[in-house]
Amino acid sequence: MEAILKLFGEYFFKFCKMSGYDRMLRTLGGNLTEFIENLDALHSYLALSYQEMNAPSFRVEEGADGAMLLHYYSDRHGLCHIVPGIIEAVAKDFFDTDVAMSILDMNEEVERTGKKEHVVFLVVQKAHRQIRGAKASRPQGSEDSQAGQEALQGTLLRMKERYLNIPVCPGEKSHSTAVRASVLFGKGPLRDTFQPVYPERLWVEEEVFCDAFPFHIVFDEALRVKQAGVNIQKYVPGILTQKFALDEYFSIIHPQVTFNISSICKFINSQFVLKTRKEMMPKARKSQPMLKLRGQMIWMESLRCMIFMCSPKLRSLQELEESKMHLSDIAPHDTTRDLILLNQQRLAEMELSCQLEKKKEELRVLSNHLAIEKKKTETLLYAMLPEHVANQLKEGRKVAAGEFETCTILFSDVVTFTNICAACEPIQIVNMLNSMYSKFDRLTSVHDVYKVETIGDAYMVVGGVPVPVESHAQRVANFALGMRISAKEVMNPVTGEPIQIRVGIHTGPVLAGVVGDKMPRYCLFGDTVNTASRMESHGLPSKVHLSPTAHRALKNKGFEIVRRGEIEVKGKGKMTTYFLIQNLNATEDEIMGRPSAPADGKEVCTPGNQVRKSPAVPRNTDHQQQVYKGDPADASNEVTLAGSPVAGRNSTDAVNNQPSPDETKTSVVASGPVLSAFCVVL
Repeated sequence: MEAILKLFGEYFFKFCKMSGYDRMLRTLGGNLTEFIENLDALHSYLALSYQEMNAPSFRVEEGADGAMLLHYYSDRHGLCHIVPGIIEAVAKDFFDTDVAMSILDMNEEVERTGKKEHVVFLVVQKAHRQIRGAKASRPQGSEDSQAGQEALQGTLLRMKERYLNIPVCPGEKSHSTAVRASVLFGKGPLRDTFQPVYPERLWVEEEVFCDAFPFHIVFDEALRVKQAGVNIQKYVPGILTQKFALDEYFSIIHPQVTFNISSICKFINSQFVLKTRKEMMPKARKSQPMLKLRGQMIWMESLRCMIFMCSPKLRSLQELEESKMHLSDIAPHDTTRDLILLNQQRLAEMELSCQLEKKKEELRVLSNHLAIEKKKTETLLYAMLPEHVANQLKEGRKVAAGEFETCTILFSDVVTFTNICAACEPIQIVNMLNSMYSKFDRLTSVHDVYKVETIGDAYMVVGGVPVPVESHAQRVANFALGMRISAKEVMNPVTGEPIQIRVGIHTGPVLAGVVGDKMPRYCLFGDTVNTASRMESHGLPSKVHLSPTAHRALKNKGFEIVRRGEIEVKGKGKMTTYFLIQNLNATEDEIMGRPSAPADGKEVCTPGNQVRKSPAVPRNTDHQQQVYKGDPADASNEVTLAGSPVAGRNSTDAVNNQPSPDETKTSVVASGPVLSAFCVVL
């Protein structure tokens, strides 16, 4: 687990660089110590934008020869092993040094907010060139290497003992001095040779100092306030006159430590944030946001006092107004002015970015809705026109008319539809037709035929158009058989019994094309359309009427067809027509596109010696059904048509009710247990 967390620390540093924090991280310090000391300041700055951020805290105590003690505080337990991975990656990338880190101590400190993990690391750093020089001059023997390792381990143990015995009391030797003594490996300057020059006396008057630094507080070891800036006195009334301790006026927000000199000295290099207590504020200010001060704690050894150099912690102009403050209250040399203005601009940019993200999400939702509506529109368009024709019209191209050498057209209508309309309410007619056409529309998808149009009770489909296929006749025939079955499920609103339909089919050439600009339709032209219409109008209730060409197209295709005989067809003269009875190779479920079910588990043998289930036979007990008496093989082909002649599209259409004696069934009927449809009806 330790190795995994260390590798994660190395990767997290690379991730921060890739996320755009590379330049900011490089400018934190000129060496590793300064880098670590300013991490808390970076976290405090980022907290201005990410208020929920809960960052760890780092504290450094320097030693000699690059050695130092790193104190790590975090509310998250068990993640301290990420720190060596981050520090080693930073040292190698930014400062070209190698770092060896080991844990001297690990404990939990109970602060006012709860338990926090406190880990002390010993950090020893060495430049790469020193390492290369040492390697070059190192003898090859393993004895010196082993001795060096033992010496290093002994040094670490001695330093750990010294650290654990360090007193932390501001009245005695300072904490940092004791730590420096524990890690001091030799004499000499600690980090550089710069020596500052201090004046003999401070050339600043007290009033000028308090005006120049309007936000500062000086307090002693007992937290008694000795001095305060003019604006501190303005916004925290009574801080000098009431003689209260500093912890009675303020609470520490960051770092999360106890409010006493000892804890402050431990985190002397951290950035402190103090917040005024509401109960100590006047009534007029209790309704306003409490003042937050952010700054640095500096221990003055000669005076035994601590000075807090601070500025108001404000993120935007809105917070400045809510605190009843102005930019003039902040000293001109204080960068808080620039920070507020820059942060205000950044917040505006973030708000704009959020708005853009919101608009982007709205556009994405609208795009999805548009895609759904476009799909609905295309579905409606494809229902009105063939897909390739609709695509050409969408692209703005003209659709050229096409000639099809052969196709099969079907017409159907409802028997006695005029009488039904006269006896029913309009809504009943609409419901009846909608129920019937919905069933027919589903069958067009099952048998892959194209629905041309519906006019009143007339329904027209075509096979082989607009996409030519060789099996157009079989598809239309199966569709017709499905129509006849579906019609039994639609009730006549007058009688309450299933409606009856007439179906006519004809095969021949047609010309097809799109006509009209408003509500364009894909129309078929030619004598084939007229002939198919005549087959329907001269048909019989619940019958599928075939023309001679349609009969030839279906011959020997597995359909049972009977010869009707020669009849007089309006505009065509005498024609020998046929009736389609059933598909011998498909069950009713297959015709209707339903999941097939076993027909009582019985299997019969066809003349082709193929074992199959008994085909579903359309049964119709209507008195106008053709009836064959006797054995199917020797049955007479006489057709008995009870009732009055069927009314076609024109009142002059007539139907020949007496077929010629030479009419025979064109399909082969199996002998034995396989019965014809008419025998079953009988």
